Amino acid sequence: MQMSDEIDPDAPAAFPLLMAAELQDHLLTATNDLDRLQRLLTDASEELMGHFYGANSRLSGLLRDAAVLPHVDTTALHSAMQSLSGAVTALQFQDMASQLIEHTHRRLRSCVDQLAREAMGFDPEGDAVIEDAPLRPNPVTQDEMDAGSVELF
Repeated sequence: MQMSDEIDPDAPAAFPLLMAAELQDHLLTATNDLDRLQRLLTDASEELMGHFYGANSRLSGLLRDAAVLPHVDTTALHSAMQSLSGAVTALQFQDMASQLIEHTHRRLRSCVDQLAREAMGFDPEGDAVIEDAPLRPNPVTQDEMDAGSVELF
């Protein structure tokens, strides 16, 4: 370490305060990015759900029509319905991702609040409200998605 890189113990406390403020800004930027990601995922999920319901309705109608027609092979329609049902698994992604985003957002927000309290010291107006960090390390234990029974909301 060079002499200029060493921290002077007699230097004013502004240096750590500036570092804390910069770190706090970075953490807040990360939480804002997570909020934007959450909105993008929600929009994509709503769009996907709309298309899913439209395709499901259309295929169901075709299956009903084909059932009353003589000599119509519905194998392709049934196969399409199974493929569509398998696509529902992808909708689980939005739920899991949302839980992870919210969890990470809360953890970062707690860090920001704690950093502010430690860097700023005593507040004559009272203690700052600090968001509690999530107790569990991870809200989603699943790290992959498999086809299976899915309940649509």
